[in-house]
Amino acid sequence: MKSDINIPEVENVFIAAVQEWSDDFMEKVWYAYLVNDSDYNLDGVMIVSKAFGTLNGEMKKTSLLRHAYVEVPAVSVVKIEMLEKSVLALNNEFMLTFFKEDKLYDRKFIFRANTITPDYVEEVPILFVDGVIVR
Repeated sequence: MKSDINIPEVENVFIAAVQEWSDDFMEKVWYAYLVNDSDYNLDGVMIVSKAFGTLNGEMKKTSLLRHAYVEVPAVSVVKIEMLEKSVLALNNEFMLTFFKEDKLYDRKFIFRANTITPDYVEEVPILFVDGVIVR
């Protein structure tokens, strides 16, 4: 019965955290991006994000943030949200759901606690800037 269920695998779509200058805060801040490095448009895109983990021996979690996009074109990026400094010490989870060629795709991306730092950067495809990538 379970062998009859086909769950398609998400390929060439990932989340990246990129540090950019913010005139509002007058410092560099981290932003999360959805990167579609595939040859297909993503339709009906929904991203649910949250942060969770232990800080100073106490369990912490943030509210859920929901983001919806009608379409994310092939080989493009979409800025999702700013990652506030205090949540970088927590696990940051992004649950991605979208349609591609009338099939539903679903994937969870997690930036582990304290991994969104300049120590873990690599070049982000399409943006061509340094960032932390979760594939």
